[in-house]
Amino acid sequence: MAIGGQMGRALLPGHHWAYASWLAGGGVKGGITHGESDEYGIKVAKDPVHVHDFHATILHLLGLNHERLTYRHNGRDFRLTDVSGEVVDALLA
Repeated sequence: MAIGGQMGRALLPGHHWAYASWLAGGGVKGGITHGESDEYGIKVAKDPVHVHDFHATILHLLGLNHERLTYRHNGRDFRLTDVSGEVVDALLA
């Protein structure tokens, strides 16, 4: 599986809400585009994927269940995908 993203783009708080990334191989559906930004590339216009969902999908492709990577600290559950990540089935082959 190959994962790529934008390099050198400053994501300053309050300035950008959209980010482009690509996935290839390893169970990823080929030849598709998922989501869309506005004409300026600042805000998500269609099919947003939260970063926790993106991480959950990558972990799923690596054969890991993100929900099992949970640990409790000070009475709260913690994991890479926080407590809200869901696998994006539209990206899977």
